Amino acid sequence: MMRTIATIFMLTVLLYSCQQKQQVKETTKNYVPETPVLESDKMTPEVLWSFGRLGGAQVSPDGKTVLYTVTYYNIDENKSYRDVYTVPVSGGEATNITNSVGNESNVVWRPDGKKIGYLSGASGSVQMWEMNPDGSSAKQISDIEGGIFGFQYSPDQAKIYYLKSVKLDPSVQDLFPDLPKANARIENDIMYRHWDTWHDYTYQHIFVADYSGKIREGKDIMEGERFDAPMKPFGGTEQVVWSTDSKTIAYTCKKKVGKEYALSTNSDIYLYNTETGKTINFTSGMMGYDQNPVFSPDGKYMAWESMERDGYEADKVRLFVAELETGEKKDYSEHFDQNAAGLNWSADSKSIYFISDIHATEEIHRLDLADGSIARLTNGVHDYHSATPVGDKLLAEKVSMSQPAELYLVDPLTGKDEALTTVNKGILDQLTMGKVEKRWMETTDGKQMAVWVIYPPHFDPAKKYPTLLYNQGGPQGTVSQFWSYRWNFQMMAANDYIIVAPNRRGLPGFGQEWNEQISKDYGGQNIEDLLTAIDVMAQEPYVDEAHLGAVGASYGGFSVMYLAGHHQGRFKAFIAHDGIFNFEHMYTSTEEMWFVNWDYGGAYWDKTNAAAQRSYSFSPHKYVQNWDTPILIVQGEKDYRVPAEQGMAAFNAAVLRGVPAQMLYLPEENHWVLQPQNGILWQRVFFNWLDKYLK
Repeated sequence: MMRTIATIFMLTVLLYSCQQKQQVKETTKNYVPETPVLESDKMTPEVLWSFGRLGGAQVSPDGKTVLYTVTYYNIDENKSYRDVYTVPVSGGEATNITNSVGNESNVVWRPDGKKIGYLSGASGSVQMWEMNPDGSSAKQISDIEGGIFGFQYSPDQAKIYYLKSVKLDPSVQDLFPDLPKANARIENDIMYRHWDTWHDYTYQHIFVADYSGKIREGKDIMEGERFDAPMKPFGGTEQVVWSTDSKTIAYTCKKKVGKEYALSTNSDIYLYNTETGKTINFTSGMMGYDQNPVFSPDGKYMAWESMERDGYEADKVRLFVAELETGEKKDYSEHFDQNAAGLNWSADSKSIYFISDIHATEEIHRLDLADGSIARLTNGVHDYHSATPVGDKLLAEKVSMSQPAELYLVDPLTGKDEALTTVNKGILDQLTMGKVEKRWMETTDGKQMAVWVIYPPHFDPAKKYPTLLYNQGGPQGTVSQFWSYRWNFQMMAANDYIIVAPNRRGLPGFGQEWNEQISKDYGGQNIEDLLTAIDVMAQEPYVDEAHLGAVGASYGGFSVMYLAGHHQGRFKAFIAHDGIFNFEHMYTSTEEMWFVNWDYGGAYWDKTNAAAQRSYSFSPHKYVQNWDTPILIVQGEKDYRVPAEQGMAAFNAAVLRGVPAQMLYLPEENHWVLQPQNGILWQRVFFNWLDKYLK
């Protein structure tokens, strides 16, 4: 299942790392495509993969220029290219300051603003480079053996830290050097694979080095420790930061291994003193995720994101602030029944800006330390992903179901925003997007549920449209105004489907009670919520009640498989991507054991655990005898969260039952679909299946 707090930045770091580890030196130019001339005003898979993907925005030290990256995909080559851009904060044309094959990443301003530092694999391994703010005079400044995958300047510019993998565990060849061709592993504990990679006997460590125009091998501040900082699989430089006075590095780490690691979410924030070489656990005794520290500009405080309970990955994300001189810690979100993420201090150190989802959108909020008050600054049909002070405005990345990420300047007093970038305007101007509507529906237990309804472009209420129930993953993943390159609602609507996307029980943005209800109740109220949404919409005259489908991935894939045995004839087609089919097999084959322990309530063999036994009764494989509706199974082989055998078992069971079935098996994909041609194939198979049975 997918972590609810995994950020877009974390995914970008992961993708970059995977691509760059195998990159070799090239001499051709980068891929910056011309805006395509579309044959239709409706979205197609090829158009979807033509959008530039913006990320990594940050403001220059003088507050005048924004630095960011844009990634384009070359479908023919089946690979991505990333370039660096700048745009004036005052507005104006953006400038592409790189055009190479190096796929620049970790792009940051040097503290004096005179250089831009970045990572590139142009030399054959990933190293740190610098260039002038206009992109000229690019120069490699590190030559670290094995390469690095992240770095950050100290505020005084005297040092940097860099991130590097260190081999600490022996392989079979280390243990038996006379067998160099043996292809095997010897395991003595669990967590030997995670997310989509097998443990490679290395650990991510932080190194500190002097900065003097050339970076040499630094000091490993975690020498000999079999732990990862930043944390795998998604942690990046947001988990490792310098203090304002450049004397301390605060880093996030879960200092556990094997079974202990698999059962716990207890990460802590450690403070390493560069002068004494001493490390302290600053959040010792705080039992959930503690991560992503940020120091106040005046150096007096440190804020971070904190969860209270160990073993619960979807606990409330609290906003903690500590006074560094006294060590006093305070939960400023104690009376705020929402998550707080993406923390950024105001220039005067009196406020913190953050992002929180509220009623199916992600909005900018502000905490004022003086009185502890929290104010919501924005309100609309959008998701903000960040909010960084720049002058009297906020630099924010914004998306919606109808637009990929762009940068905006937001007025914190009025909540109004103004576009700073228009990366995809040329494509968007040629497309007609479907109407997006929020409805509130009464659930079977008398509560109000927010449901997004997305209509086809050129919607005609006099016609009848096949309609899809979208089942969200997570299970505590938000159904907000997200833009997706796979589960793209405008893509579905462009194929003349109405999309119904409910914020069923177990989703954030509606208080912690709503969010937590789903645990140990997979086949319960949230399933009733899903059916409520499709039943209410089926009453509309423009919904073709005889041609309804249900689709979803991860927990949404489980939902589809469970509905297949309980839908009582409502649906005529199903699509389940990376869904859980057999709970008992899932319990002992997934990697992050804290997830199944919390959500199932424990092990299936514990017959004295009534909550767990009830949870296992919801396993879809127990209801295959009721399956009678065509189902498409999509499964990635490198999905170690919901292992591939889950999808294969579901497909095999459907075939053995005589149910029309198809499986799209993706041997090189994980829980997502990340390669361009696989992504386009996914869309084509998806709609071919739906069209066959719903049109």
